[in-house]
Formats: sequence, C-alpha cells, structure tokens
Amino acid sequence: MHLGGHDLDRDFDASFHDAGDGHGRRRRRRMFDGGELRLVLLKLIADEPRHGYDLIRRIEELTGGAYTPSPGIIYPTLTLLDDMGQIAAADSDGAKRLFSITDPGREELVAHAERVARLMTRLAEVGATRQRSDCAPIRRAMGNLKAVLVNRLRDGNLDEATRQLIVALIDETAQKIERL
Repeated sequence: MHLGGHDLDRDFDASFHDAGDGHGRRRRRRMFDGGELRLVLLKLIADEPRHGYDLIRRIEELTGGAYTPSPGIIYPTLTLLDDMGQIAAADSDGAKRLFSITDPGREELVAHAERVARLMTRLAEVGATRQRSDCAPIRRAMGNLKAVLVNRLRDGNLDEATRQLIVALIDETAQKIERL
C-alpha cells in the first residue's frame, strides 16, 4: 500500500532508522509491527526471567546498539503480557518487577515458533549490519589526523623537509587504504 510516497507494506530492513521517504526527507521506520515486540519479549523472558530495563538492554545488545526500545513501549507491552497471563511478575523489593514466563506464554511461543525465530534472526542481522557499518573509529582517527595537521600547519614552524615528509606519509597511507 502506498501513501504519499511511503510504502506501508515494506518489510523491515536493517537500515530501518533514517530511511529516505523518496522526497529527500529522512524518517524512522518502526522496528516492530503489531505483536512482534510482544513475541520478542516473551522469548527473552522465556530465556531467563528479566526486569523491564534488562529487556531494553538485551534488545539493544542484540541490535548492536542500532535500536533501543523506549520504556514507553516496553512497560505497556509487559503489562499486556501480564494481563494476558503469558508472564507473571514476581514479588519484588522496590520498583523493579522480575517477569517470568507462564505456561500460556510458552504455548504462545510454540504457536508462533517460526515467527519468533525470524524476529530473533532479524535482530541479530541488525546487530551484524551495525557492526559491519560502524565507521565511528575511522571517523575518530580521521578527526585526530586533521587536528594534528591543523595544529602543525597553524604554528608555522614546518620546514620544507618536514612538509615533504608529511605529504609522503599521507600519500602512502592513502595508497595502502586504497589497496585494502
């Protein structure tokens, strides 16, 4: 279905955030469609009892930091799962409630096992894509090089031999990177 240039039936892709809308604007795609977050949370709670914050961090880990669900989406979903009897909150001291899966929750996971497996694979793929495309260390190194060069050029104490050496080092490094 198309609406104003947006393909609403498009499947999630690993670049879900900052996707173009075809009009030069950037927009965010939803990580999960209806019911998917509920299944992911059930799966993570089935793996081990967890607090809401633990679930947020685990999803962030699975996606390599590409996606961090907000408490405003996690906690209402946990309340829904609790109301549905698929998870149960243990008695707790303080605000943190530890959630465990119930038999109806396990039955839900079995009923949707293939979908759950696809969701978990998708989260892992987002994490792998993030790892492959994380250029932050390269940008940091480029910034360091620029800062050093600007400082050396600014102080004006470079003799011709030093300038030639700097040019040779930069050219050599560029050639080595190009051959990678």
